[in-house]
Amino acid sequence: MSTGETFGRTIQLFLVDGKPTGLRKATIHGWTGMLFVSGTSAFGELTAREEVDRTGVYVLAGPDPDRAGLTRVYIGSGNSVAERIRQSAVNREFWETAIAVTTSDDDLSKGHAEYLEARLIELTSQSGRVSLDNGTHPQTNRRRLPEADRANMEQFLANLKIVLPVIGLEMLKPQPKAVSETQKPVAERTSGEVQFEVRHKSGIAATAVEEDGEFVVLEGSGAVSDAGYSHNSYSGLKEKLIEDGTLIPAETGLKFSKPWSFSSPSAAASVVLDRNSNGRIEWKVKGSKQTYHDWQQAEAARQEVAE
Repeated sequence: MSTGETFGRTIQLFLVDGKPTGLRKATIHGWTGMLFVSGTSAFGELTAREEVDRTGVYVLAGPDPDRAGLTRVYIGSGNSVAERIRQSAVNREFWETAIAVTTSDDDLSKGHAEYLEARLIELTSQSGRVSLDNGTHPQTNRRRLPEADRANMEQFLANLKIVLPVIGLEMLKPQPKAVSETQKPVAERTSGEVQFEVRHKSGIAATAVEEDGEFVVLEGSGAVSDAGYSHNSYSGLKEKLIEDGTLIPAETGLKFSKPWSFSSPSAAASVVLDRNSNGRIEWKVKGSKQTYHDWQQAEAARQEVAE
């Protein structure tokens, strides 16, 4: 077995009251860490849990009121997560989801929690997927933990990177290379990836790649400014991209000033074409008539044969 091989992980998601919208408990087999997740209606149940009245970290997450389409998060820590998360929740109106992170054996010290808090803020800021509500960014190198403790906390973070996306929060997930490595030429950072393109009758065209399940429209791609449709499910996202300078005026319509990662081909096509679009049909393998859908089916068949 090669050392680079990845292993499956077992994540247990327990619905405390039997309802998918109620309090949830998430754990990974073999890990002492545990997460409790609630919306506003189950917040009292979360803070009442004995396990949450322990040292740990927490996250409050919700729609960013100032930037459409973005999530805002606040990250904190405390000797009693229950006490600190209650205080933070009262002072913030944006949050819709609360996440408390402690351990089953209550072995996190104040120093451990402060290290985790600082690293979570650092990694979240680096990923750029959400906006941070934290006013200060504590320095990790000022959290003077012994070397062994730092290694243990980094492993703790590695497990959080696995379980947080499962509960719907991707604040720690690194951006695709096509987005994060813009100092490299497009050809170099998209090497090995299939390129897709979509064209509008006006001549506006966009190019994209799919990486780690995300659909990235590359810089220089065009976008229709106003197609004249009264309804577009992604109009709010498009307005956000215009506001933050991702989409800028061009000779014809708009263009992407930098690469942008979309959640799906349809989201990308809808923004580019300025109308609700089925991206699985609109995007085609560059230089051919093969749709994204047909390409995906062909890839699935190829993998089946290879196995």
